[in-house]
Amino acid sequence: MFRETFNPYKPSIIDWPELSLEARDRLVNLPIWDIAVQTEGKARLRMLSYARAVADPDWHDAIELNGWEEGRHKVVLSDLVRAYGIALEPEPVYVEPRDTEWAYLVTGFSECVDSFFAFGLFELAKRSGFFPMELVDTFEPVIQEECRHILLFANWIAWQRRNIPVWRRPWFELRVLAVWVFLAWERFGIARGRDDGGGKSAVAPDNNFTVTGSKAVSDVDISIRELMQLCLGENDRRFAGYDERLRRPTTMPALARFAVRFMRVRRPSAA
Repeated sequence: MFRETFNPYKPSIIDWPELSLEARDRLVNLPIWDIAVQTEGKARLRMLSYARAVADPDWHDAIELNGWEEGRHKVVLSDLVRAYGIALEPEPVYVEPRDTEWAYLVTGFSECVDSFFAFGLFELAKRSGFFPMELVDTFEPVIQEECRHILLFANWIAWQRRNIPVWRRPWFELRVLAVWVFLAWERFGIARGRDDGGGKSAVAPDNNFTVTGSKAVSDVDISIRELMQLCLGENDRRFAGYDERLRRPTTMPALARFAVRFMRVRRPSAA
């Protein structure tokens, strides 16, 4: 699947549309660009590092291609910020992880969380017309590529569980649980804005943009329940074209469906 659905687009030939001053200001003011570029840089290195440790040739090739595509996303984002004059902080030095499996698990599950919200926010941006359709369409291959990435990761998890020795399975499941605890702690800390002791947040809020970003991509008043339902619908739509035998990421959709059951439906306001 991963080989057959590869998209050979080249960032160098993307024709970035000219934006009005208002649209450019909206784009520049999105609080995501530093963390987006850095996240893709880390993901590329972590996936390429883990691919070198994978003995199975098919999985090695797929995860290596996944890492290469993460690098291409970084190029796309770097070209965008350059095209529209968006200032970035200096990038950190990307350090190769010592524990490559842990790094791959953290990256994979992070992408499962972020992509679920990104699918809904991307559709919200399309519907609202907050950004020019030419710019939105430019990012469509990147968004669908993230869908492929988490589909690959979900099936790697299933393959890993099936093939690792019985004595290693409890340790692997503990690591998976530890990753979820780490991600929950990280995002809860980001949402609260951890203080570094000097009155400043130790973590920029950019990392949590996929959860809080509806106001940044649309001027439509949308409730959390409506956003969750949009994310669920887009999640189903984006996976619909792939072989039904492939495993899909299930944790975020299950949590969202559970949460929606307890959220009140917003009543239409009086004219």
